[in-house]
Amino acid sequence: MKTTNILYWVFTVLLAGFMIFSALPNIMETKDSEALFKQLGYPLYLQQFVGIAKLLGSIVILIPAFPRLKEWAYAGLFFDLTGAAYSCVASGEPLSVLGFFVVFIAVLFLSYYFHHKRLRQKQSH
Repeated sequence: MKTTNILYWVFTVLLAGFMIFSALPNIMETKDSEALFKQLGYPLYLQQFVGIAKLLGSIVILIPAFPRLKEWAYAGLFFDLTGAAYSCVASGEPLSVLGFFVVFIAVLFLSYYFHHKRLRQKQSH
């Protein structure tokens, strides 16, 4: 149980940290974030919405309660990452960019896996 908890928190904090770090420029509507949204072909009015959604999803996965909301947060973060990966490739970025997304999607899956492993272990005790 201890190893599962440690791995869960390592992957969850990495995922949440990355998502929060990427959400803040969206929320603050920085010039770099705006340029990225334009490059990907997204309307700028989505910028703050996406940032706030990433921030809220990141907070939810860090809170030990609200299991159903946590499922939705994981799904939303997955859609954000896969959508961003697809958008980068569709907008002409080299395929090598996908490596970055593969790493964070793997971190998301590991966080989710250990979340459910923790739940199963708690139920068996």
